[in-house]
Amino acid sequence: MNEAALVKDASAGLAHASFAEITARRRGRLRRYLYQHPRVMDAVVVAAYTALVAPTMVDAVLKGSWLAAALLAAVACALFLRRSFPVALAAFAAVMEVAVTLLHPWGSNVSAGLWFSLYAVAVVHTRRFALVAMAASTAPLALLYLLAAVGPMENSFVHPAGNPGDFHLLTSIATGATIALSNVIATGIGISVRQRREHEQEVAAWASRTASLASVNERNRIAREMHDVVAHSLTVMISLSDGAAVVARKNPERAADVLGEVSRTGRTALADMRRVLGVLRDHSGALAPRTPFDSGEGLAKLLEGFRTAGLPLHYSHSGPALPRDPSFQLTVYRIVQESLTNVLRYSRGHSRVDVSILRSGSVVTIEVFDDGKEYPVPASAESGAPGPAQAPGSGQGLLGMAERARIYGGTVAAGPTARGWRVRAVLNWPEDKLPGPDPVPQLQGKA
Repeated sequence: MNEAALVKDASAGLAHASFAEITARRRGRLRRYLYQHPRVMDAVVVAAYTALVAPTMVDAVLKGSWLAAALLAAVACALFLRRSFPVALAAFAAVMEVAVTLLHPWGSNVSAGLWFSLYAVAVVHTRRFALVAMAASTAPLALLYLLAAVGPMENSFVHPAGNPGDFHLLTSIATGATIALSNVIATGIGISVRQRREHEQEVAAWASRTASLASVNERNRIAREMHDVVAHSLTVMISLSDGAAVVARKNPERAADVLGEVSRTGRTALADMRRVLGVLRDHSGALAPRTPFDSGEGLAKLLEGFRTAGLPLHYSHSGPALPRDPSFQLTVYRIVQESLTNVLRYSRGHSRVDVSILRSGSVVTIEVFDDGKEYPVPASAESGAPGPAQAPGSGQGLLGMAERARIYGGTVAAGPTARGWRVRAVLNWPEDKLPGPDPVPQLQGKA
């Protein structure tokens, strides 16, 4: 199994575990205990059924109907199997309640076993199946009371002598309706529980898919950020080291300054990687922050580092200040960083490198231009598309810039001009449409 699959499975597992924890807290302490101990719940169900039919069992024993009491006890024992064989249990309970009614008429809560059985059927099976099972199991006892009211059993079944016929009729109808209604309620509760559990499963699956997507997005973010950090830092450090080797023979003091810049670049890269990963601990043991740095100060340091590395850099900014959103500022920073890194790596014979940022309303335009004579970057870099395989460079940096621009509904175009190479990125910031107090500075010269 590859690393991506492991990360995906881990994220899905964590999401499922988190949702299961939330669901468990919602149940409460008692329900959570019964949910985690199903056998205890089965014992509670059997005890509840026994308590409901206990008066009927005692009355049957006192009147000599031991068989009726035994049948009720058999239903109580069978309720332990309600999870494994709910349909068979419902059929058994339906037959037993008819037999008990024939042996001991007008017993109280005789159909209680069917309540628990129908609930178990509705929890396990579909709604249609549960309704059909409810109708089929209710019909025998309801038919029995119907026959006792108006059928051939009217005078021989459950009518004690001395009671008027209308009373017997109303009693039989009321008893049959009550039994049918109680079965409907038990089935409805089971259907409701099944639907809630299905909903919880759907939400858990959605949480798992969301966690997997977030994991993929986070891996892409880390890969994109690490590419920018490593490509920029190593390119600058290599250029500075090469320069220091040349300067050391002529001006040792200047070489020391260059080597100091190499050290500062390395430390900055390490701090940036800590921020990107967000999991490395500093000397105090605290987690390294992952909040983006301030774009204004960071961009100035970035440009100064490239100047030290030997780029003849000129910077201008026109229009209002950039939006204060850290993610937007980091996008601008990374686009400038990647563009200048490509200039440092690939451009040859340049005498000027211009970086300009123009903000007009909600549109921010970034342009990086150099007048290099040789620039072997893939020529099909429009919108970040990688170029021919034979050209140096993988094109991943341009792809990364295009991905960042798409987050803000923008585009990136990179390609040769009549006298050099230009990268042009257009970003949109629709959240910043209202006029603000930001000043509108004039075009600035070299920073």
